[in-house]
Amino acid sequence: MAHLLSSERPLHAAAPFRPLLALATFFANARKRRAERVALRDLLEYDVHRLDDLGINRLDLFEAIDSPTTRPGLKLARARAESARHWLDR
Repeated sequence: MAHLLSSERPLHAAAPFRPLLALATFFANARKRRAERVALRDLLEYDVHRLDDLGINRLDLFEAIDSPTTRPGLKLARARAESARHWLDR
């Protein structure tokens, strides 16, 4: 703002820049993404029957791995819920 009256306040206050907090957040997110990749890779080692007991299949795992922008846990939970809905129809 070029002109600011003393009684006016900006809508948003300027947030202080904290580089150490930003760096810590970056490493925490990287650690979380790595843990998700390791968990999905471990699930790929399960046989078909164990995955079926969990309510997912290999295709669900590959879809979760291939779409890292979305949350893979949510994708697998939806697949599991869909499998549970259709469990009695088998």
